[in-house]
Amino acid sequence: MMKNALIILISLFSISNLTSQDWNGVTIPVTLDGGDTWVLQSNVSDDFNYSAPAANKGTTFTSKWDDFYHNAWTGPGSTVWTRQHSSVDGGELKLTATRYLSSSVNAGAIHSNNTIQYPVYIEAKIKIMNSVLANGAWLLSPDDTQEIDFMEGYGATYSDSAKEDISWYAERMHVSHHVFIRSPFQDWQPSETSTGNGNPAPNPTWITRNDGAGNINWKDDYHTYGVYWKDPWHVYHFIDGVQVTKREGKDQIDPLYYTNSVNQGDSSNDTRTGLSKAMDIMITVEEQGWRTTNGKSVIPTNTELANTEDHTFKIDWIRTYKPSSSLSVNDIKNNLKVDVFPNPSFELVKINSSKLINKIDCFDIKGQLIASKKYDDASVTFNVEKFASGVYFLKISAEDGSNSRHKIVKN
Repeated sequence: MMKNALIILISLFSISNLTSQDWNGVTIPVTLDGGDTWVLQSNVSDDFNYSAPAANKGTTFTSKWDDFYHNAWTGPGSTVWTRQHSSVDGGELKLTATRYLSSSVNAGAIHSNNTIQYPVYIEAKIKIMNSVLANGAWLLSPDDTQEIDFMEGYGATYSDSAKEDISWYAERMHVSHHVFIRSPFQDWQPSETSTGNGNPAPNPTWITRNDGAGNINWKDDYHTYGVYWKDPWHVYHFIDGVQVTKREGKDQIDPLYYTNSVNQGDSSNDTRTGLSKAMDIMITVEEQGWRTTNGKSVIPTNTELANTEDHTFKIDWIRTYKPSSSLSVNDIKNNLKVDVFPNPSFELVKINSSKLINKIDCFDIKGQLIASKKYDDASVTFNVEKFASGVYFLKISAEDGSNSRHKIVKN
């Protein structure tokens, strides 16, 4: 009886979340076993059919995303990530890049407010920049030790700074994963590009596509990039619904024992956990610093950066699914949609909920409960006027037991 009830709940949930999304009709390229079905995870999916100006993105955006990297790091190489270099407009998320000072690059970066974990399928429809900068959509654990890149692309075919043809990068899309040891820093990722005799690798990390006239340039069109993270030892990458590579087993996921739970990197002590950690969704633009051709640096010039269209990374939508068998009744019941605004706020925070709100608990940055109030309405206000300036967390609970958590800032 409970199993039947769960199936009904999942079916209703799936129907309610598939009525108007931009990805309707785009098939998920992974078929689950035993009648299992894919269930959309709305808190980590977005069709970007709203407006979120760069300087004040609003609660529709901030309920799902933070417009910065997932910690205080400002970026690799000469990159300086800034919140004003991301926006939502015209049905798309747009990350831009401009010159900063004399030689650095201001660029956009966002990350999800919620983590995802296997088993999961995530996919985005993307058009990369016509630029030497790196455009990436990827997953990263909050401690920066495990990473899955479901796309990393470089669009430009020529480098003004190096005065060299760089079509090799423009014709290849990078799909990969990393496992790290943070101290002393060590990084391993698969790097198969050939078999050693000039033939393509059977399981490459750099993906080309030939249209009959030659290799395509990935910047020239929108493509869908996805990854099925089945479990810690199985990861499958997809481009435009076609599987392009796979990683299966301990020696393809972590051959150097970096994910050991005891003594990382010690091959005599196999306590590998694989790609096991929950991860944030990351979407970033970067000048990575390491790219050279014939010994010359490949960096964006002032002339290149002055072309805004060439330096706009466009994401039409991103969708995330979990198998129904991996969900509980509580997972379905806890899907509570909430808008919290204005944020930051000096006095009153307005809260609109998809269900009747029963209670709001407020916690400080240390996790201590500092206020709690009962309600019986779907649209309420929460007064923060007497709070000290700073960051707080609201736990908004509905009458059916579902809840939603939101970070707010008191001015």
